[in-house]
Amino acid sequence: MAVLHLSEQELARLASELHAALPSLDVDEQKIARAVHRLLAEGEPVPESRIAHTAGVASDRVALALETWPGFVQRDERGDVVGFWGLTVQELSPHRLEVAGRQLWAWCALDALFLPFVLGRTAHIESVCARTGESLRAVVGPDRVEEVSPPGAVISLLRPEGPFSQDDTLSFCHHVLFFTSTEAGEQWIGDRQDHFLLTLEQGFELERRVWEAKYAAALTPARATS
Repeated sequence: MAVLHLSEQELARLASELHAALPSLDVDEQKIARAVHRLLAEGEPVPESRIAHTAGVASDRVALALETWPGFVQRDERGDVVGFWGLTVQELSPHRLEVAGRQLWAWCALDALFLPFVLGRTAHIESVCARTGESLRAVVGPDRVEEVSPPGAVISLLRPEGPFSQDDTLSFCHHVLFFTSTEAGEQWIGDRQDHFLLTLEQGFELERRVWEAKYAAALTPARATS
């Protein structure tokens, strides 16, 4: 399958499908989730007390929210958060990000593209082609993909079939990968009819729309103080 160049209508529809597959967040939950992402970007495990302070939300509300997001929260032996919704401070995947001099990891290729937007910071991404093992690099800012090497790099994606569960979160990530070329991506996809390829630029724009809607009540003020 060749790389898709989604029309405006197709991009909007796919963004809506991905947005709907993720948990709905009320205003407090948006503040909590936004705070966890920002704190994890400092490169260290995050205790719930810091999340509550940063989000300006009661501790018991933070605890409840984190417990109701199975599959989206990873903790260490002390109970501190070490991974959340696409971002982790532990070496979990081949998708490494350098943000403000700190080493972080994304859960999947698409996560690596949305995190710079959510964090309001530029990320230097290093990963590998899932087909060839060749190195792949990108510089992604809060507003756009700035550099890609090699220039023809793409990501694989599949449409969600419904809301993500804990198992779906992991299985979905296994299908969302970087490739150094369309040819490599097509070889990996093979006869998988539900998979397709996107340029990194369209992948970024897709995720920007998803997370702009998901964090609608918390994103603007949080980014303004980043």
